[in-house]
Amino acid sequence: MKKLPKTVANPGSALGEAIGLSIELAVNKKLDPIAKKNNCIYTAAGRKNPKTQLNTKLLLKDSNGIEYNIDAVIANTKLQPLILIESKYIRYKKHNRDKGSWVCTAHQSLRKRFSSVRSSVTILAGNWSKTSKTMMKSADILLFEIPFSSICKVLNKFGIDFIWDEKERDKAYVAWNKFIALPDSQRMNIGDELILFIERDLESAITAILDNTIPRII
Repeated sequence: MKKLPKTVANPGSALGEAIGLSIELAVNKKLDPIAKKNNCIYTAAGRKNPKTQLNTKLLLKDSNGIEYNIDAVIANTKLQPLILIESKYIRYKKHNRDKGSWVCTAHQSLRKRFSSVRSSVTILAGNWSKTSKTMMKSADILLFEIPFSSICKVLNKFGIDFIWDEKERDKAYVAWNKFIALPDSQRMNIGDELILFIERDLESAITAILDNTIPRII
C-alpha cells in the first residue's frame, strides 16, 4: 500500500479512504486469477505516466466522449470490456445518493458504448441505504455488500475502534494513528479479511459471467 501521512486534516475521511483502498486491492488480488483462468485480462489502472512511471487512472469514455474513472475492468483478449467493477465505501448515508447515482450513470453510459459488457459489479462497503441499493439494482448492477458493522468488527481485531460520531474528531485521530502504525502486511490483511464476507458469492458470480458456455441474449 502507498505510504500514508501521519498528519491529516480529516482523520475520519483519511481512514475511510484507506479502508476503501484496502478493499479495492483485496478485490483485485482475488479476481485477477479468475480472469486469467478464463483467458481474460484484469485491469485496475491506466497506462504508466512516462515522466513519473506511476500508473494513471483507469478511464473509459462513453459515446459522448465523457470519461469515467472505473476501479477495474475484466476484458477479453481483444481488449473488449466484459465486466465493469467498482468498490465503493461510505461511512455516512448522506453520501449515498451521490455515489450511488455516479455508479448508475457511469455504468449505464459505458454499457451503451461497449456492447461487449456482460455485467456491472459493485462491492458496497459501509452504510448503504436500501433506496440507493434498489436504485443500483434497477440499473442492472450486481451488488455485493460488506456492512459497516462487519468493518467495525474486523478493525477491532487490529485494535482500531471504528465507532464514532461525525463530530468526534479525537476518536477519529486515535483510530487513524493506530491504523498508520500497523505494518503494511497487516493493513493489507484488513482488506483480505473484509472481502471474506462476500468472497464466495463474488467469485461464483464472476466465474459464471465469464463462462462462455452460457448462452447469451444479444
